[in-house]
Amino acid sequence: MSSTTTERTYAPAIQPHARGHAAARAGIDPRGPQFAAGVTALVLIAILGLPPLAALVVTVAQASLFALGALRGVQHTPHAWAFKRFIRPRLAAPDELEDPAPPRFAQSVGLVFTLVAIAGYAAGLTVLAQVAIGFALVAATLNAVFRFCLGCEIYLLIKRATA
Repeated sequence: MSSTTTERTYAPAIQPHARGHAAARAGIDPRGPQFAAGVTALVLIAILGLPPLAALVVTVAQASLFALGALRGVQHTPHAWAFKRFIRPRLAAPDELEDPAPPRFAQSVGLVFTLVAIAGYAAGLTVLAQVAIGFALVAATLNAVFRFCLGCEIYLLIKRATA
């Protein structure tokens, strides 16, 4: 999907050509989180098809990735490295860069869902775990397919409510 046909609703635009501006250096290519969401959606689908013990192990791994994105920022994850190394060089420059704070918050939301799933699998409550993974899967799919970041929208709602 072209970045010119999709309205960015989850973060203020940061112009990539604003040299010397601190926000420009911190901006991220908006297609990176979309790529990461696609990979995450595939992992979450796999989790739903695994037996509970294997699902627990993979959910712990996914929770670790969410934790990394939430703590260090989405630009410091293995997904971001893969995007920068293999995909970004084949794309035109983005029209604008975006604030990494909303996607970072979205990683926190994903972390909460995977922690609930871990607790569910550990307690033998497989249905609870699968529902939590299902919610995370819906959010990841929305971002991967439509570039609609549900966690980013929640971030903006909280920012507006507290401003």
